[in-house]
Amino acid sequence: MPVVNTGSGPVRGVEEGPVAAFRGVPYAASPVGELRFAAPRPHPGWSGVRDAARPGPAVPQEHSRLEAVMGARPPDWDEDGCLNLNVWTPLTALAGTGAGAGAAEPRPVLVWFHGGGWSSGSGGWDWYDGGRLAALGGIVVVTANYRIGPLGYLHLPSIGADNLGPQDQGAVLRWVRDNIAAFGGDPGLVTVGGQSAGAYSSLHLAIDPGTSGLVRRMIVQSGPLGLAPQDPADADGSAAAYLRVLGVDRADDPGRALRALSIEELLDAYQRLAAVLDRPPGDIAPPMWPVLGHPGTPRTWQQAVADGALDGKDVLIGTVADEMTAFLAFDPRMRDLTRDGALGLLVGLTGRLGPDAPAAYERYEAERPGAAPARVYTDLATDRVFRDGGTRIAAHRAAQGAASYLYRFTRRPDPDEHGLRATHCCELPFLFGTFETYPDAPMLGPVDDRDRTLGRAFGGALAAFVATGSPNGDGLAQWRPYGPGPDTNVMCFGLP
Repeated sequence: MPVVNTGSGPVRGVEEGPVAAFRGVPYAASPVGELRFAAPRPHPGWSGVRDAARPGPAVPQEHSRLEAVMGARPPDWDEDGCLNLNVWTPLTALAGTGAGAGAAEPRPVLVWFHGGGWSSGSGGWDWYDGGRLAALGGIVVVTANYRIGPLGYLHLPSIGADNLGPQDQGAVLRWVRDNIAAFGGDPGLVTVGGQSAGAYSSLHLAIDPGTSGLVRRMIVQSGPLGLAPQDPADADGSAAAYLRVLGVDRADDPGRALRALSIEELLDAYQRLAAVLDRPPGDIAPPMWPVLGHPGTPRTWQQAVADGALDGKDVLIGTVADEMTAFLAFDPRMRDLTRDGALGLLVGLTGRLGPDAPAAYERYEAERPGAAPARVYTDLATDRVFRDGGTRIAAHRAAQGAASYLYRFTRRPDPDEHGLRATHCCELPFLFGTFETYPDAPMLGPVDDRDRTLGRAFGGALAAFVATGSPNGDGLAQWRPYGPGPDTNVMCFGLP
């Protein structure tokens, strides 16, 4: 069994075909007791060799709101030990970590963060097993947990609760900088990537001055870039509402009170807060998410990109064709949506979807003759929340002469009884090649050889990007950088 020395102590992984896997490796101290709602601290380390054959616990969380799309996960969380990560590395890279003539070239590294609306998910879930991707691209793959829900995004800086999720992610990148060479990885060739909330995080990690220097490349999969970071005043209001639900007096040492409560009480209050908010269809914001002007999110991505924060970095961004069906297809309010009802929703969402959203609805409607209002509304929300931001980044870079690679993933399940089409998260089994871990996922449906071929093409292109900065390579379809004008070169991944 392979053993690697980290800064906190040695870990023993397992060989799985052509790769070695090291799971559940702590990158920070357990956020329990006085460290609950505190910035991540270094792990105290361990004596002896730590078994890293199995994933560590997830961060405490309730069920995902997308279970109807992706399938259910059994609870596997524990606050103690939840700040852990997983590493997959080619055996040939691991064999070459010693000095001397036999040493292999260090491999490029992908640090990938899971989605889940800043409220659910785990880098240790088998959905995100990085072994196939590591073998496919000859790269090192890292997935990680970060604090979510109230543990990661409660805004109470007075007690230390200040964008803790992004602070955890920064700690992951620093752990990679300090330790990944021992796993055969190159700390100077790190791609930060992720999907949905993890994609949003990846962009901000790439542009934040505190972490930008640790990132060479960036992959943004279905990032909700149309959702602005939380305004501090709004985040303060959400925190106050959360304390009221818990019955905690903000004026009487709320930190001590919050650390004394059980994790179940904290999660239950978060669920009750979400129910009180009752977001309208199309507003995907959870009760809490990253706060602008605070650690990890010092400025908007629009301002950072305009200021050149992505200059010198390689960029790959993509979406699936029908992102918003995951959030709207099962919403009973959409079933009998009328045109007037859709316009009314848009008026209420102009702060999220843009001030011209009602006018845009009329344009989308004209481009889709005969489409039901729910379809028009879903398509508009898909573009405003997920697609337009990535296109804006690519267009800005193209105007500066910098390459960006854009994709659209279009594969649909067959049958598709819920009308999900190519919905949010549907590309994940194809990236990681983990089809068998989604046995009851309506977004995936039956899988055949064509799907597996598509998975190798999609995963292979993204792995090539991690390795070289270009998604092109032997056996891969030609993928040209995004360009302005009618021929924008957006790569399509789907089935004929």
